[in-house]
Amino acid sequence: MSAALTSVEGMPSPRLRVATVNVNGVRAAFRRGMGPWLAARDVDILALQEVRADTDDLTALLGDEWDVIHDAASAKGRAGVALASRRRAAIHRVAFGDDDFDSAGRWLEADYEVGDRVLTVVSAYVHSGEDGTPKQVEKYRFLDAMAARLPELGADGALAVVVGDLNVGHRTLDIRNWKGNVKRAGFLPKEREYFDRFLGAEDDPAYNAGAGFGWVDLGRRFAGEVDGPYTWYTWRGQAFDNDTGWRIDYQLASPGLAGLATSHEVDRAPSYAERWSDHSPVVVDYAL
Repeated sequence: MSAALTSVEGMPSPRLRVATVNVNGVRAAFRRGMGPWLAARDVDILALQEVRADTDDLTALLGDEWDVIHDAASAKGRAGVALASRRRAAIHRVAFGDDDFDSAGRWLEADYEVGDRVLTVVSAYVHSGEDGTPKQVEKYRFLDAMAARLPELGADGALAVVVGDLNVGHRTLDIRNWKGNVKRAGFLPKEREYFDRFLGAEDDPAYNAGAGFGWVDLGRRFAGEVDGPYTWYTWRGQAFDNDTGWRIDYQLASPGLAGLATSHEVDRAPSYAERWSDHSPVVVDYAL
């Protein structure tokens, strides 16, 4: 893993860079220009969602220098999550939720040995949902499973991060036109209540600093109380050019890891024409 020259009293400090992006089909993303972005970004661990390809396709696109773990969806050409790293994961897990719950292609955990510590990284792709339909029922089942798993992952000071397209805007700051979306999946009050449990409610003095399960939304911690920065824009119309987006891609850090995050960036494309996904990568450096 790489070391960034972020000096403390003149000495270089170690850096682990974790990036996550919903590629909206990895083959299409590479055709549109994902390769140059990845080559220039010096990523140590890469989490992908909506891979929509076979493992052989994914490994061929990334190249031999990456160790790839891929969990495909039950339905071919749908969903799919992956983790790629410059070193092999010590162990990985895909079991998630109740035995009768199909989470294939949506939750992939891997443990990475970083020096004498272990970092658990989860690539997650929450259902988009549709209010009043079976799709929304499945989304709530997934969020229930998350609510059960997060305390386990973060127990006893463990270093863990859940990254990916979580398909929920937690606060009004996370959606440009939030008033028009309060009855739409992705911003439903019941969905947002799950994030209150994970991070704390907006009006809780300890929000994002120990409330709820104690997990930390690093995007909000680094950006502060501002609109966005948005991570998803529809391909349609002028949404991208007008910065009319949603912030639904996250890096959620366990209580033990949150204090080690040193930067958070959303790699918004310079222009509509240069986009290679409808989502923007979220990149975080950790002092590990």
